[in-house]
Amino acid sequence: MIEHVGFEVSDLERSGRFYDAVFFALGARRMIESEHALAYGINAPMIWIVVRGRPPAPGYGHLALSASGKAAVDAAYTPGWPMGAATMVHPGSGPSTGGGTTPPTCTIRTA
Repeated sequence: MIEHVGFEVSDLERSGRFYDAVFFALGARRMIESEHALAYGINAPMIWIVVRGRPPAPGYGHLALSASGKAAVDAAYTPGWPMGAATMVHPGSGPSTGGGTTPPTCTIRTA
């Protein structure tokens, strides 16, 4: 059900060294690396750490949930939105909403 989780850090290089060691011991590996993000997983990137060039603060971080199809995402999105999410990215409205062989996702950011 969980597609991936994202966290903001202030020092990507230092955080990468920490997560490299921890996730390697758990059987995961660094799967994606860029100037602003690292992603870890076993078969697919599940944990993302990012740096946005400003101090980490409330308001960043997200949990992306996968679903069996658009109907399932609609069923979760409709009652979930009014229950307190700061934002919800519905499939078809953003780049991380699935496609190809990736299941549809609904990204939720809380206040």
